[in-house]
Amino acid sequence: MADEKNLELSELGDTTETSGAAAPAAAPPRETPDIPALPQSSQDLEAVYDIPVQVSAVLGKSSMQVSQLLKLGRGAVVELDRKVGEAIDIYVNNRLVARGEVVVVEDRLGVTMTEIIKTDRG
Repeated sequence: MADEKNLELSELGDTTETSGAAAPAAAPPRETPDIPALPQSSQDLEAVYDIPVQVSAVLGKSSMQVSQLLKLGRGAVVELDRKVGEAIDIYVNNRLVARGEVVVVEDRLGVTMTEIIKTDRG
């Protein structure tokens, strides 16, 4: 017990112990044939640039019975579950990816992203 050495955080990177035995070296990363290598540059991503995706900006949601839906006419107002100024949900291919705000671009509506939603893919 008298030979014990108290290691500080800065010494944890040392690969030798007090006995002189070397710690095993880390194995080099292996490439598996099932998992392709990650793209290294923007040119590697060019193959996916032309893939179409569906982008939806959801202002809000509402539930109603079919009979109520059939009574709606021109000028009817449907109350949504969001308040004025509250962030809207932005979906890509039916997956929530961001939240944002409605903006006006010339004479059209647009969306500016204010928050990116990170999800764990399992």
